[in-house]
Amino acid sequence: VEMATRRGKDGRITFTQSFISGGIAGVAAKTLTAPLDVLKIIAQVGTPEAEGGLWKSMQQIYQKEGIRAFWKGNGIACTRLFPYNAIQFGTFTKLKNLLSDSQGRLSTTNALIAGSIGGTMATIVTYPMEVVKTRMTVNPLPGGTTKPKYLNPPHAITTIVREEGIAAFSRGMSASILGVIPFAGGIFMSYELLERAWGKPKEKMTSLEHFLNGCVAASFAQSIAYPFDTIRKKLQNQCITLSHEARGEIEFDGMVDAFRKTVSKNGIAALWRGNLANLIKVAPYAGAMFAFYELSKNLFMTNNPPQEGHVIRS
Repeated sequence: VEMATRRGKDGRITFTQSFISGGIAGVAAKTLTAPLDVLKIIAQVGTPEAEGGLWKSMQQIYQKEGIRAFWKGNGIACTRLFPYNAIQFGTFTKLKNLLSDSQGRLSTTNALIAGSIGGTMATIVTYPMEVVKTRMTVNPLPGGTTKPKYLNPPHAITTIVREEGIAAFSRGMSASILGVIPFAGGIFMSYELLERAWGKPKEKMTSLEHFLNGCVAASFAQSIAYPFDTIRKKLQNQCITLSHEARGEIEFDGMVDAFRKTVSKNGIAALWRGNLANLIKVAPYAGAMFAFYELSKNLFMTNNPPQEGHVIRS
């Protein structure tokens, strides 16, 4: 009979190693699921390609701009996601060691708190890159039927600063933070609970089990936080010098006004527009992210010296 026992808090991975592991996991998972992220953003912003549903959107995007369009904004997204996930996982790991009990386990409340703080810190630091990524995603590619406003991410940054000012890079941040608190808190809380449901030590879990845990945890958390994500995307994409097609359907004066006008014009269901594409995307993204994170983390821990108070028996 094989048995493993954990005694005490697990401090075998350093903050830096958790930071690097989180960054690698985010970039790998994002690149795999980029096409679905493009479809989600198009639906949320409300450009003409979003009319007719998910399949119609895919056809229109492919016909207008080709296969490359499904990876629009992926470069800037990965540039943002490495520090975002690195900060989020690094902060969560640090807080987990501080808030866990003598056996290294987090309570449901503490897992929610640690995840929320990690997500909030990551959002604040990387938010300007998220704004640029959103603009680049709805920006037409060169050679298409519509002339692009931004040639590349650096051009987008200089254009936004010149035409809208530095404040444009924080547009929609309040909605983003309000959304990331239940999402990041919910996903880490759910992931911790799901790990225990397998009835075996984390060290014995496979990548597939981590993947499934991430899928379920993210689906639950994202369904709750999705309306804030929709409003955030609408606010980020506002710019009076963008074409009407790229800008979206309505102009807003802040987060509350965006919620009110969106519901008034399109009904409360509009807050979940694009959620189908998002759920199809967020589950495998989060599953891959946690699987890559655990794999990278385990590689570090294999080469780290044993930690006093943490014993595994087989």
